[in-house]
Formats: sequence, structure tokens, C-alpha cells
Amino acid sequence: MSQQKNFVSLKDETIRMFDNPILDRMSRIHWATPLIVWVPVVIYCLYQALFVQQIGWIKVSVLFLIGLFLWTFSEYFVHRFVFHYHPTTDFGKRISFLMHGVHHDYPNDSKRLVMPPIMSIVLAIPFFVFFNLAFGGGGESLAAFSGMVSGYLVYDMMHFALHHAKWQNKYFEKLKKHHMAHHYVHPEAGFGVSNLFWDVIFKTELEEARKKANEE
Repeated sequence: MSQQKNFVSLKDETIRMFDNPILDRMSRIHWATPLIVWVPVVIYCLYQALFVQQIGWIKVSVLFLIGLFLWTFSEYFVHRFVFHYHPTTDFGKRISFLMHGVHHDYPNDSKRLVMPPIMSIVLAIPFFVFFNLAFGGGGESLAAFSGMVSGYLVYDMMHFALHHAKWQNKYFEKLKKHHMAHHYVHPEAGFGVSNLFWDVIFKTELEEARKKANEE
């Protein structure tokens, strides 16, 4: 498995990450796979909240938006503090490379731009437990969780689009410039993918990173 320092491929190509052929195959997925796995979950949660537990459209909408907002923070936090954590041990470096380093080496690899279902399901379990504890279980928890999952789907689809789509839209172009700067200019800035909100709040936009570097 290649782990060259400062190596960046500009092609839509991939590398073998695992010796086990099954594991390696499972690490490469089509961009639509998260939609196939998680859209039914969102629909089920909303159906349960609205029509089985009947907590009301307004309440469901508010809780959905809360879950969506919480996702945006999770997206930023995980990208900045987990994916860009710099371990010192060989084992830690290998895990870091498998989680996110490979994406920075092969940013245009279309088979590894969205999260494999096994990984997303494992990560969803503690979030589901959190929402049940935070919102008391029942329809309220399902409504908020559906917002969180929807935010994740927006993130995954947007991440793929930023690397492979060419949409003529000012906001999309701003996001793309932001994300490309994260990849090719300053990897320790620009952690938001589906939005810029938390980079602005925590001053980790590219320009802020440059100012900080110049001050140091």
C-alpha cells in the first residue's frame, strides 16, 4: 500500500488498501450507494414520527432541522479533529491513512469519495443512541435522527460533486474553491465540505489560515 509523503494523484485512479480482496473491494463503492442505504432509513424515521407516533408536521420539521444543524457541526468536528489528527505511532499513521490520508493522496478517486456503508452504519449507532437520549426516544428522536442522516447524505453527495461535477452555480463554485484549497493549498484549513458555516465561526477559512501562518 502506497503512503508516499506529499504524493498527490490528479487522476481518477485508485490503489489497493487491503491485502484481503473482500475488504479492499468493500472500500470502493459507487457514489449512489449511500442513497440506496440511507434514504429508506430517512423515509422510515419520518413515517414513524408523522404517521405512527403522530407528533405533528411542525414539530417534525423543527426536529429535522435541529438534526441537520447538528450534522453540520459533526461534519466539521470529525473532519478537523479526527480525519486530520496527526498520530505519531506507525499504527496510528496507518489508521489515519486508511480513514482519510488516502483521499488526500488520491483526491479524484471516484470509488472512494463517499463513505462505505459498513463504516457509516458503525458511526450511525452512537449518533442514534445520542438522539434517543437527547430527545427522549420515540418520534422526536426519529425526526431529529432523520435530519442528521439527511445532512450526512448531502455531505457525501456534495463531496463527490466537488471533485467530479461542473455545475454553473455561484454557491457550488464557492464551495468547490473552498474544498480544492483544502486539498491543494492548506490541508489544515477549510474543513467544511457541505457548508462553510463552521469554518467561518472557528476562523479556519483559507485566508484566516494564511494570516495565522504569517503571524507565526
